[in-house]
Amino acid sequence: MWIDFVVLTFILIIAVLAAVQIRAYILRQMAKDRRVRELREWARVNGFAYSATEALMSFRCEPFECLQKGDYCYSYNVMEGTCGNRRVRAFDYHYHYETHSSDGDGRPLVLGIIGRGKTHHYFSAVVIDAGIPLLPLSLRPRGLLDEVTEFIGFEQTGFESAEFSQKFRVKSPDRRWAYDVVHQKTMELMLAHPDFRVDFQGSQVMAYYPDRMFSLGEFESALKVVTGIVDYLPRDVVERLKEIAAGGKMS
Repeated sequence: MWIDFVVLTFILIIAVLAAVQIRAYILRQMAKDRRVRELREWARVNGFAYSATEALMSFRCEPFECLQKGDYCYSYNVMEGTCGNRRVRAFDYHYHYETHSSDGDGRPLVLGIIGRGKTHHYFSAVVIDAGIPLLPLSLRPRGLLDEVTEFIGFEQTGFESAEFSQKFRVKSPDRRWAYDVVHQKTMELMLAHPDFRVDFQGSQVMAYYPDRMFSLGEFESALKVVTGIVDYLPRDVVERLKEIAAGGKMS
């Protein structure tokens, strides 16, 4: 009888665990389906095409650093269109890292099966093509590491707004370019949307979170950020960049 009780208890535990897993899976699928419906509608309202994968999309992103991490990288929930005559691409993104545990002598545990794992990462991004060549630049919220590097003497380019300098870190190989991009209007735009990271690559500008997906409202805000940054580029700077595109040199 005792054995029967143990067996029954074991079966009940397995059944409960299975039920929990099934419920979690169903909830995940419902959340995914709801997100697809919402993004389809957002794409429709903005006049964008929607695709569950990137296979049918023609707008390819430049090799942004955040798109080069990990293994098995892919974008999905891809939305593509134009905004102010500029090409736009918005999407969710996935990549993962594989980890392997080993024993004290460096040998994989149980032929590498038990010691193997994956760390999945997801985030969202909006990219706009400015239509002109841009110099590299990254703009992101400040973190603890920034405080440490400045403490030991590595200071960033100073900006007129003390509030902006306290909240954001700007990095570019060309200081003049950093000042051209990050002027008063751009600083006000970023202070109104302080969580985004912004990168320039080639002719494109991307706004994203490093490890979190956008809500619908955040897709809208990210689109506002990238279009605003490009729209706010000073006219003389844009003309110099057009000269570069036409084969001239930047003075």
